[in-house]
Amino acid sequence: MTPRGYREEELVSNRSSLLIHGGTEEERRSWAQEAARNFDVELVEVKQAADLPTALRQPNGVVFIADVAKLGREAQFVLLRCLQMQEERPKLVVGLSGAADAALARGTLREDLHYRLHQAQVDLQKDGLRELLKRRWAAQAEQLAARAAAAKAAEEKARALFDPRKPGSVTRIAPKRKAVASASRKAAPRNAVR
Repeated sequence: MTPRGYREEELVSNRSSLLIHGGTEEERRSWAQEAARNFDVELVEVKQAADLPTALRQPNGVVFIADVAKLGREAQFVLLRCLQMQEERPKLVVGLSGAADAALARGTLREDLHYRLHQAQVDLQKDGLRELLKRRWAAQAEQLAARAAAAKAAEEKARALFDPRKPGSVTRIAPKRKAVASASRKAAPRNAVR
């Protein structure tokens, strides 16, 4: 990440679109999922260039592209136009396998797209960043598990309040009596044929 740009912690929680490079695809996806959790939205993943225009129409979402070089230069131009022209746009998390400078040198990353995102870059190969992220994600997973357990306990408690039978109580069910059936036969008319 460039020193004049945003810090990694700021990029997770602000609406700036960014270029995340290095690391594995799963690490880049986990970073994008954390950003989506911060905005309480679903993460939209774009795997093909044809899916890109639809994904860019969601103004409050988070759009993740695992490797922008695989989408091609035309799709990168669509991303660039979105960043330049679309006032209400989703947060774009543009991933790249390998270093951004190497992709620029190979020509698989557009220079104008790189320039547009130059102050919002996360380099997962930066010393200590991957370990920091793993610790942060582990803490977040514990928090999510605790919230889910609390929500489940609250749901069970609410369900128990509406259940008429309490645990440990005995519900008495009266058995059908045979006497009722025989009494109805006795009450039959006397002249009936049996």
